[in-house]
Amino acid sequence: MAVKIRLKRMGAKKKPFYRIVAADSRSPRDGRFIEVIGTYNPLVTPAEVKIDENLAMKWLKTGATPTDTVRNILSKNGIMAKFAKEKQGK
Repeated sequence: MAVKIRLKRMGAKKKPFYRIVAADSRSPRDGRFIEVIGTYNPLVTPAEVKIDENLAMKWLKTGATPTDTVRNILSKNGIMAKFAKEKQGK
């Protein structure tokens, strides 16, 4: 089972709100997911991001691949750098 860390769209029409989830890559975008890692609200300035760092690190260590957008969000919060540093240390 290939696990991806991706965005799940929530909210009303024209007012998107996203959950950052770990999901099977075969499931639909807004369908089944394994675990909620955080949230992303692009409507406020600056964009509001809340991520459980421990859950994100857990999924990255187990081999989950983030989508491009989620990788950018994780990079801005320093999680990808921390993951790369831990990977180099092993």
